[in-house]
Amino acid sequence: MFTIDQIKAAHSKVKSGADFPSYISDIKALGVSRYLTYVSDGHTEYFDKDNKTTASPARYEAKSIALQANAKQLKSDLKVHQAGETDYPTFCQQAADNGVNAWEVDTVAMTCTYLDIQGGEMVVEVIPKV
Repeated sequence: MFTIDQIKAAHSKVKSGADFPSYISDIKALGVSRYLTYVSDGHTEYFDKDNKTTASPARYEAKSIALQANAKQLKSDLKVHQAGETDYPTFCQQAADNGVNAWEVDTVAMTCTYLDIQGGEMVVEVIPKV
């Protein structure tokens, strides 16, 4: 089973949204099959193929999540972030403002799904292969 320290080491290489596909490739190689990152405080739950989990602690002060989901603005903010024009804290605040409760990354299907406060899908993206 992978450890949070191994995931942190992989994550330390990420400087912007443009580095995301390489990060996913790295943690997939560790055995992560999917993970959920919660926008409210940045903690993440990681799952292996047998659904065993490990979780990271909160990464920042609690954020309020907008109750009204705004998928259109989220798509716009994602495009800017993935071009490397915003940092992670900025994107997390934008996600909260757009009503994103969490995002789920599936390293098998190579998708990232942004979920609203009710668990509904706002945006589903295909993660480019490295």
